[in-house]
Amino acid sequence: MQVQLREHRFDPWQEVADHQSQRLGAAGKYGATAVFIGTMRDANEGEAVSGMTLEHYPEMTERHLRTIAEQAMSQWDIIDVLILHRIGEVVPDEPIVLVAVWAGHRAAAYDANRFIMEELKSKAPFWKKEQTASGPRWVERNSPG
Repeated sequence: MQVQLREHRFDPWQEVADHQSQRLGAAGKYGATAVFIGTMRDANEGEAVSGMTLEHYPEMTERHLRTIAEQAMSQWDIIDVLILHRIGEVVPDEPIVLVAVWAGHRAAAYDANRFIMEELKSKAPFWKKEQTASGPRWVERNSPG
C-alpha cells in the first residue's frame, strides 16, 4: 500500500507503471488493475474556474487516506493499493487524484477502487478554494459521483 500527497503535477499512468514494476514483484501476481484518475475541471457550479488551491491538515489527511486503503484491503481480496492526491495549486486538466487497485479478479479491483474514491471524496480532510472571474471561493460540497 502506498499513499502520498503531492505538491507537483504527476503522470498517473507512469505512477501506475512504476508502482507495478517496483512494488508488486513477480509477473502474474494480479489479474486486474482498476484505475481512477480525477482531473481538475475548468468550470464548477456554472462558473469558469481558472485554478484551485487544495489545502489539507498534513498528518490527519495522510492518516485518513491510509485508513481508507486499509479498510478496502480488509474488505476485498486485493493485492495492493496506490493513492496519490495533489495539494497546493492546481490548474484545469491537471490530475488531482489517482486511485489504483490491484487484485486477482476484476470485481474486487472495481469495488475496492470505487469504495476508496467515494470515501476519499466524502470524508478526507481537504479544502478547495477555486479561482473564478468573480474572485476566489471555497467549495462547499463535492460534486456528485
